[in-house]
Amino acid sequence: MNWTKSGIVLVAATLLSAGGWAGEGPSGHSHSATFSAGEPGNPKKPAKIVQVTMGESDGKMVFVPMRLEIKKGDQIKFVLRNNGELEHEFVLASTADNLKHAEEMKKHPDMAHEEPNGRQLAPKKTSEIVWKFTKAGEFEYACLIPGHREAGMTGTIVVK
Repeated sequence: MNWTKSGIVLVAATLLSAGGWAGEGPSGHSHSATFSAGEPGNPKKPAKIVQVTMGESDGKMVFVPMRLEIKKGDQIKFVLRNNGELEHEFVLASTADNLKHAEEMKKHPDMAHEEPNGRQLAPKKTSEIVWKFTKAGEFEYACLIPGHREAGMTGTIVVK
């Protein structure tokens, strides 16, 4: 096979594998290529740093802080830390989108998140998300592992 044909095969394989992320994932679990709460940020540009911890406390599952106010157009670098004993997630979206996604998670509870708007963290681990808030409104971050949202694991972001 010559280099031109090899290049075409490589590009086609790359496009096919990338297309799977935006559509239906493993076990019928789908992910959208569009986001209700803004868009992925540019890690090379300045960002305000917001630390969010997650864990368990007094029989509840919690995020700290539970409420944030952000200016429209701000780029935020979320520094996420799971201080708990259980695995947790941070998924940033509208409440409606997260509720819909939570229903899908009940059908596919082992689905891990490593997306522009979400991370799944093992106990005592950290991660980061850089996000640009391009839309005004009220959004949320939630843990969509079955039972965690119901145990109180949601937070609110107000973008003005």
